Amino acid sequence: MKLRFSIPGYRTIDRYILGKFIRTYIFGLLMIVIIVVMFDYVEKVDDFTELKAPWKGIVFDYYLNFIPYFVNQFSSLFTFISVIFFTSKMAMQTEIVAILSGGVSFRRLMWPYFVGATLIAGLSLWLSLWVIPTSQRASMEFQSKYLTKNQVIMYPEHVYRQIEPNTFAYVRGYTPHIERVPFFALTTFDGAQMVESLDAASASFDEETGRWTAPRYTISRRTEEGYMEFKQYRNLDTLINLDARELSEVQSLIKTMTLDELNDFLAQQRRKGSDEVYLIEVERHARFSYPISTFILTLIGVAISSRKVRGGMGMHIGLGITLCFSYIMLGRVFEQIAISGSMEPWLGVWLPNIIFAFIAIIVYLKAPK
Repeated sequence: MKLRFSIPGYRTIDRYILGKFIRTYIFGLLMIVIIVVMFDYVEKVDDFTELKAPWKGIVFDYYLNFIPYFVNQFSSLFTFISVIFFTSKMAMQTEIVAILSGGVSFRRLMWPYFVGATLIAGLSLWLSLWVIPTSQRASMEFQSKYLTKNQVIMYPEHVYRQIEPNTFAYVRGYTPHIERVPFFALTTFDGAQMVESLDAASASFDEETGRWTAPRYTISRRTEEGYMEFKQYRNLDTLINLDARELSEVQSLIKTMTLDELNDFLAQQRRKGSDEVYLIEVERHARFSYPISTFILTLIGVAISSRKVRGGMGMHIGLGITLCFSYIMLGRVFEQIAISGSMEPWLGVWLPNIIFAFIAIIVYLKAPK
């Protein structure tokens, strides 16, 4: 006698649709990943050969970290295309009509689709919040060593960072693991007027302790009469609120932070009054908005592809690709507006989802019942 366990409300049709959903998603994803990896390898093989990159590093440090990042970036869009592809095929074969004619409501038909979307969105959320940021550290370290054309972690020649309200640090020529920098300055303002400046040439920075040292330095102060007075000193040894990682481009730095690290870094930058707060907030909201968009795009995909139309599957796929590009374009545009400070970061990131949620409701109401 065999014992069978079943999920309440879970039917054969649900298993059938969910199976098609997951298989199509995985198959499409594998095909795209294989093509992308092949083109990427052909593009970078000269760098790998010239800089003698080890095969172990290429496979494990670069591609095994690159693939999850690529998949996660476009997971919701792959889901959208997969849903359109297999649902459109079912519609052309009148399977959708048969299901609806058998007494299954369109709302009930959506259930296996949303189970699949939940699995994909949950995986995407886990990857984006914790797994990928950690893996990107090894990937970026590999790229900085062996990919001369793709320096991911960039250290600008001139670095300006706000370390406290009205206090700014300037570093010129910083390179990781190099003991000295040509010039270091610490400037304090009162409104738009500079009141004090510390300038040191040939300064050293301890990446672990955050202390700056220099054999000689000059301090300039504004007197009550409005004049600047200059004094020279020896043996600078000062600790400032500046992490060594902040000397890199913040946009590449935050890609390597888990959710907890990102929240701590955001709180630190807020205390400093940094201009990078908008960029960090956009990154944090984006890690949640992209997985959530899986549900919205799934609903749109089912609604527009479940109807049998003239032009068949090609019409559905063409419309799906158009919506995909529209979603990507809106996302990039509003993100840049939010980063510039012209819009609240949460609104800039979530606005494409809000717009497409309204589109989803409209196409759902017009879907075949």
